Amino acid sequence: MENNPLNLKPKMAVWKFASCDGCQLTLLNCEDELLPIAGEVEIVYFREATRADGKGPYDLSLVDGSITTPRDAAAIQEIRKRSKYLVSIGACATAGGIQALRNFRDVKEFVSMVYATPAYINTLEKSTPIAAHVPVDYELRGCPINKNQLIEVIRAYLQGRKPVIPSHSVCIDCKRKGNICVMVAHGTPCLGPVTHTGCGVLCPSYNRGCYGCFGPMETPNTGSLSEGWRRLGTNEADLLRVFRNFNADAEAFRKESLRHEEKDHPG
Repeated sequence: MENNPLNLKPKMAVWKFASCDGCQLTLLNCEDELLPIAGEVEIVYFREATRADGKGPYDLSLVDGSITTPRDAAAIQEIRKRSKYLVSIGACATAGGIQALRNFRDVKEFVSMVYATPAYINTLEKSTPIAAHVPVDYELRGCPINKNQLIEVIRAYLQGRKPVIPSHSVCIDCKRKGNICVMVAHGTPCLGPVTHTGCGVLCPSYNRGCYGCFGPMETPNTGSLSEGWRRLGTNEADLLRVFRNFNADAEAFRKESLRHEEKDHPG
């Protein structure tokens, strides 16, 4: 953060595009953790929590949701111009979200099937992350995001440093927690080996496989994991579906799903 000789509170804004609001609710659910930070920043725009309508410029902008319409695409450009530091939060903002499943099909066909008057719908062919449209200073993953990681990002901004967010796989957290590996012990398919940390190993702690809510970890070996799933009896159609989830358009998951689509529907 730049020097502030007048000791003015940094102005923070929270923006929503195509999303379920879960990541914004995570911010509100911080409760006690948020109180000290709320005293250090001025929240000038956050429709989920306040009627304040500050016009900017903004010191810190948190952006939730993917870009799905021409109006969204224009709006994020304006937000970027008025924001000194911009953070995209959640799977929708960092990987297109569950709505990015449209990216693998003809969106016009979906519109004609769902809406009585398709001509009224003005949408883009793809649901894309914020970084596909403007420079992003930091991306925070998750569906929804981890509140402790969010607080760390805000604190890091206030302290003028880089956020300390681990990038290892969910498997590391399972080991630290003492969980028995569901794949090894029970033969349960799990995305933990290729998924970014942040969930607190919720599903494996209840003997369920990881669903990949936090998207791909750094340098994930998705091909090797797929081979492991095949040995557990998973077919190509199921492998295709498992990589098309909340983070379907994250590069590593997208490429792996396309590989299985080619095998499931050759030619």
